[in-house]
Amino acid sequence: MKKVGIIMGSDSDLPIIKKATDMLTSLGIEFEVHVFSAHRTPEQARDFSVNARKNGFGVLIAAAGMAAHLAGAVAANTTLPVIGIPCKSGDLGGMDALLSTVQMPTGIPVATVAINGGGNAALLAAQILAVEDKELAAKLDAKRVNDANAVLQKDAAIAEKL
Repeated sequence: MKKVGIIMGSDSDLPIIKKATDMLTSLGIEFEVHVFSAHRTPEQARDFSVNARKNGFGVLIAAAGMAAHLAGAVAANTTLPVIGIPCKSGDLGGMDALLSTVQMPTGIPVATVAINGGGNAALLAAQILAVEDKELAAKLDAKRVNDANAVLQKDAAIAEKL
């Protein structure tokens, strides 16, 4: 199975990335995590992106706040799927990062999850990899069933209390 590459613009994004790595670990997906800035370490971010496919990656996740150029910078240098996680930071509550991440020009797509959506970024990466991996697809199907059962148990508990 291909790996997932995760790049965060700052180590302050680690709590968001931890949600992604926990989800990937639970699904048995190998990953690498790096801190590369679109502005402060553009060459490293570019080199990682340009070489991602030959280094065994199938999907890349990029998390950044504020101007949030990282996902776009990564996507500009690879044709692998790139998932952007806009991170909450600064005075705008992450809306600046969200808008930066979703406003990509035609030809350089970036899939975007919710602000601080590390778990969903990992699930989307897993779904992309599962297109060609039946075992992973089965794990995702089982997770959906387990998630639904957890909600139904909560429903029953509330009904019992009221």
